Amino acid sequence: MKDFPGTPGTITGLFLRISQFLFAAGAIASMATAEDFTNYTAFCYLIASMGLQVIWCLGLAFLDAYALSKKKLLRNAILVSLFVVGDWVTATLSLAAACSSAGIIVLYDRDLGYCKLLGCRKFQISVFLAFISWILIQISSLIMFWLLAAG
Repeated sequence: MKDFPGTPGTITGLFLRISQFLFAAGAIASMATAEDFTNYTAFCYLIASMGLQVIWCLGLAFLDAYALSKKKLLRNAILVSLFVVGDWVTATLSLAAACSSAGIIVLYDRDLGYCKLLGCRKFQISVFLAFISWILIQISSLIMFWLLAAG
């Protein structure tokens, strides 16, 4: 398998996973500190999706750190296949959650004008962080797919 930036067991791969973790955790923290987010299903789904992404990215970050410390390669075809499927699943769930939450925010802010009453700033920050996290997980899934195709 070829070396791409962001492959498992490299510094760039570890950085990518830690970045995904931090943005997803930031989305959770911003949404969880907002008032009445539990009244909206899309926002609860965003919390659940980002929670799954936090667990996935943190686990893979630990695996990358272990591989770096032991100087092992994580380029087994079965392992990379697992990474591809996991990244695609979390990327799909994250995109769906971010889009549905963004739709609710646009509806409340621009169409109904509820954000003047509710204060949607924390909701907007959470959705922004969720989209950044999705972009990073999508980059990771493309790298894993390239590795699988090249191997």
